[in-house]
Amino acid sequence: MNAPHASSNFDQSELDKFAALANRWWDVEGPQRPLHALNPVRLQYVADRAPLRGRRVLDIGCGGGLLSESLAQAGADVTAIDLAPELVKVARLHALETGVDIDYRVQAAEDLAAEQPHSFDVVTCMEMLEHVPDPSAIIAACRTLLKPDGQLFLSTINRTPAAFAVAIVGAEYVARLLPKGTHHYQEFIRPAELSRWLREAGLQLQDVSGMAYEPWRNRARLSRRTDINYLAHATLAVQSPSA
Repeated sequence: MNAPHASSNFDQSELDKFAALANRWWDVEGPQRPLHALNPVRLQYVADRAPLRGRRVLDIGCGGGLLSESLAQAGADVTAIDLAPELVKVARLHALETGVDIDYRVQAAEDLAAEQPHSFDVVTCMEMLEHVPDPSAIIAACRTLLKPDGQLFLSTINRTPAAFAVAIVGAEYVARLLPKGTHHYQEFIRPAELSRWLREAGLQLQDVSGMAYEPWRNRARLSRRTDINYLAHATLAVQSPSA
C-alpha cells in the first residue's frame, strides 16, 4: 500500500542519490557493500534487546530492504517505509524472490504516525537521520508510532573529526567504498543531540554503542568507540507519579 506523503521532511537530492543505487542495493560487492557488513550487527543489537517473533516492527528509511528482510526472517511482522519509490520497488521484488512477507510502503514516518499511532512494538531507523532536514521530527514520529511498552532503535554517525576522516575522506575518496557525496559532515549527529531530541519527544535513552567497520575484512562489530558510527536504544520515558 502506498500513501501520498504530506510531510516535507525530506531532501529530494538525498532521495535521488540513493534511488540511483537501487539496482545494486542487494549486490554484496556493490556500492552498498559496507551496509551489507553492518546489517548483521544492527539486527543482533535489536534482537538482544527486544523480542521480535510475532511482534509488529516498523523499519523507517528501509531502503532496498536489507534490515527489513532480516527482521522478518527473525519472525517479526514487518512494515517498512521509505520515500524513494525506486528503493521500495527493489525491496518488494527481492522479498518476492526470497518469499518474505513485508508490508512495504512509500510513505513518510510522520504520515504513518498520524495514520497508525501507538501501533508498533519495535521501531528501527538506521542510517537515515543524517539524511533528513529535521531529524527531531522523525524521532517525534517514532514516539507516536510506538506502543506504550515499545522500543526504538537508531543508528547514525557522530559529528567528530574521526567521523569526517573515516566516513567521508576515507570511505568516499580514498578507499571508494561509498559514492562521493553519500554523507555531509554538517548533518552528522552527536549522541548528546540525539539524547536531547529523544527527551523532548518523551523517550529515554537506554544505551549507546559504537559500531566499527573493518573494510579490509568487510566485517563490522560492536565497539566501545562511538566517535564514528553508533547505535542507540530508547524506550518511552517513565512518568514520575504526581505528588
